[in-house]
Amino acid sequence: MHAEQPPAGGEPRALRALGRWVTWLTAAATALSAACVLASLALIGWAVVMRYAFSRAPVWVDDLVGLMLVAIVMLAAAQVLRRGEHIAVDVFTEKLSGRAARWTQGLAVAAAGLVALMLVINGWQTAMQSRQFGIVTEGRLEWPVWMLMLLLPMGGALMALVCVEALWRLALGLPPAVEQHRQAADE
Repeated sequence: MHAEQPPAGGEPRALRALGRWVTWLTAAATALSAACVLASLALIGWAVVMRYAFSRAPVWVDDLVGLMLVAIVMLAAAQVLRRGEHIAVDVFTEKLSGRAARWTQGLAVAAAGLVALMLVINGWQTAMQSRQFGIVTEGRLEWPVWMLMLLLPMGGALMALVCVEALWRLALGLPPAVEQHRQAADE
């Protein structure tokens, strides 16, 4: 079975459709992540004012901001991976070219994909187990842990989609999605 070859003008239609879908999903998740950052900033600022100006510190703000931190990380991780901005050791890999560079990139994306699948599987199992046992967070809020744990498979699923797109592009010898969009914007 042969890999689908890109048409003369660029990438296959299915890959283009996947790319648009991944672009939309990661942008929406990043927007939610950014909203959580802004909400955290507002809550922390309000808590500081309440504490020092009125001596009435809201005790639940720290708990809520801690929970939102999980959302911030899991919702933004896929976009960061797609842009190639995750932490990487590239001192050696930047010197590679051609086939060696593609293989190294492929291995890195495959490793990220495995981590993403582990987040999906283990995150889902942990969430359902927490739900079954009725586990809640410690602190003032006592939020159901399973709701928070669902962020792990959600973020993992987004990362897995990014990895599928990246591996498909590598297999066809196409540039990463981010590079393609940058090139199109420059033209």
